[in-house]
Amino acid sequence: MRWLWGILLLMSSVVLAESTQIFVDSSDAQKTQVELFEFTSPEMQQQAIALAKSLRCPQCQNQNLIESNSPIALDLRLIVFEMKNQGQSDQQVIDYMTARYGEFVRYKPEFSLRNAILWGLPVVVLLLFILRSALQITRRNSNS
Repeated sequence: MRWLWGILLLMSSVVLAESTQIFVDSSDAQKTQVELFEFTSPEMQQQAIALAKSLRCPQCQNQNLIESNSPIALDLRLIVFEMKNQGQSDQQVIDYMTARYGEFVRYKPEFSLRNAILWGLPVVVLLLFILRSALQITRRNSNS
């Protein structure tokens, strides 16, 4: 009976996904607006492209804003281009994107206590495991 409910749930989620159009194609107007964007100088264009390559697409997760063709990536790429063209610094653009989409949008998140715990806790647990194992082995060897 459970497998029947599982199948019904799976089928309903597929129908719902098709009806709500979760993944929508980029419009031609969007693509044209991004592709024909005019920068004030070639240097500004290089800086904006480099900055957009350092930011992750919120939808694709494994692509940067330049590589992704999702609608959200095109919108964000246009925002990056406009902000850079207005003379804003890379840090201002990164701060804007981080405030809106969180640390996830950055490939290289800032060092913080939260990130240190996230990356450091497994190392500390591994070291404690090795230390405890070594102590138990030395106790067994001394008792034998």
